[in-house]
Amino acid sequence: MFSPDKANLLAINAGSSSIKFALFPSSPASEAVFRGALSDIGGKHSAFAVQGAGADTFTRHFPIPEHVTASNVLVEWLAARLPPAALAAIAHRVVCGGPGPTATRAIDAPMLAELYAAAPGEPGHLPQELRLMEVLRRHYPGSAHLACSDSAFHASMAPQAATLPIPRRYQALGVKRHGFHGLSCAWLMGELARVAGPRAAAGKVLIAHLGGGSSVSAIENGLSRDTSMGLTPAGGMMMGKRSGDLDPGLGWHLARTEQMSPASFNHMVNHQSGLLGISGTSADLRVLLASEAHDSRAAEAVAMFCYQARKTIGAMAAAIDGVDTLVFAGGIGERAAEVRARVCAGLGHLGVLLDAGANEAGAALISDPSARVAVRVMRTDEEAMLAAEARAWLGARGEDGHA
Repeated sequence: MFSPDKANLLAINAGSSSIKFALFPSSPASEAVFRGALSDIGGKHSAFAVQGAGADTFTRHFPIPEHVTASNVLVEWLAARLPPAALAAIAHRVVCGGPGPTATRAIDAPMLAELYAAAPGEPGHLPQELRLMEVLRRHYPGSAHLACSDSAFHASMAPQAATLPIPRRYQALGVKRHGFHGLSCAWLMGELARVAGPRAAAGKVLIAHLGGGSSVSAIENGLSRDTSMGLTPAGGMMMGKRSGDLDPGLGWHLARTEQMSPASFNHMVNHQSGLLGISGTSADLRVLLASEAHDSRAAEAVAMFCYQARKTIGAMAAAIDGVDTLVFAGGIGERAAEVRARVCAGLGHLGVLLDAGANEAGAALISDPSARVAVRVMRTDEEAMLAAEARAWLGARGEDGHA
């Protein structure tokens, strides 16, 4: 049980198959008190793991069939350790494929109404996020509950990057390219300024956030100019289970030839495609790399992923007329040296050249000293960014969270 008079910040990061969370002190630049995750929700290897909470550090494997169970497990664990007075704020990452918060906002009735209205457009994330918002508001009524947009970082995109080439009347409904992984980009840009200096962060930066969800963002003078994800996180490059961009006519084709419903199409492109769809065996790139020598479909999936990442990086470099720094982040970007090598092998025309030894060792700087482009491997921390957003919001309103 944590001290009831200590003001802590709880970060909640609910995804399509996981819930990550972390507790931070309210003081700036503080390390997490603990971090945890419920992973592979609905899968065969679901687990609940916590690190940094003293005797509570553990990893337990047990069935977590869906998000309702996951939410109940998490809230029960938190309630046994964090009394209501222990939390100054709870900050939620909000992935919203439609009109939603463009900055960190308090979660109140109007905000919830907006998010419920947008939920059908983002079934992979928003329903889970809303469920946790509701239950945590009941358990911690005295805390500030905050919605932190995962798209806010990309609000600086110009109309030519954000507007979809469809009839203009849809713009009024919020139908545009929102972009995602914004909290990750914001955190990484702050870290880039810290480790490489403000000049590097003010240059032409490409962030390749490669993982179960993958995107590449083009950033210039600290502002997002373009990003590969669009109206929803299913857009852009091929991912673990998501297709990425497709010919718009595919939906109509499958509706005519297979009588596929819109719901079935949405499920296919979000949960049955990408690495999983091409390999037929796994969405986990580590598994596919290990089996590609004897499994041609695994090899094809890996080759496609690396090709699409390379192509998307090239497109984002064109959006800002070059690149000074290329950042690899996310589970794949941070840990898969072989993928980084294959992606960068086709980027020599941009000035990208890796130091093979540094890359294999997972060094922070993996570019050759002679290269024009600095290539970095960085760990993103969306939970720490959520805590930073909560501190800023509380600071603007006084210590008690009120204006």
